Amino acid sequence: MRPSKNHHRPEDGCLIRVVHTDRVARARKQSLPANELDRLALIYKVLGDPTRLKIVMALMSGEMCVCDLAAFLGLSESAVSHQLRRLREQALVKTRRDGQVLYYNLNDRHVADLLNIGLEHVRE
Repeated sequence: MRPSKNHHRPEDGCLIRVVHTDRVARARKQSLPANELDRLALIYKVLGDPTRLKIVMALMSGEMCVCDLAAFLGLSESAVSHQLRRLREQALVKTRRDGQVLYYNLNDRHVADLLNIGLEHVRE
């Protein structure tokens, strides 16, 4: 006998349809405004690119210039600059000029915290 389309296994979800209005209300009360949700999603999207993630991970140990990052990644300076621009747009990295050299660093401790928490989760 084939199960019907409405047949659910316990691990798939609820066996009966019921809406817990108190839980829905709590979730609505704690939900983010659309602009914050969009910005947060974009931050994770930017960090979801392996090259950008490698750059941010490298910057966790200290500031680096484009030439340093290009040598580390084995990419052209132009390609690295493009990725750094995306990271700057999301305030994940900041710059410091020393003469003609522009150094990149993590914008603040929160960026490192995001990565460390994610890495901790991956290594569990």
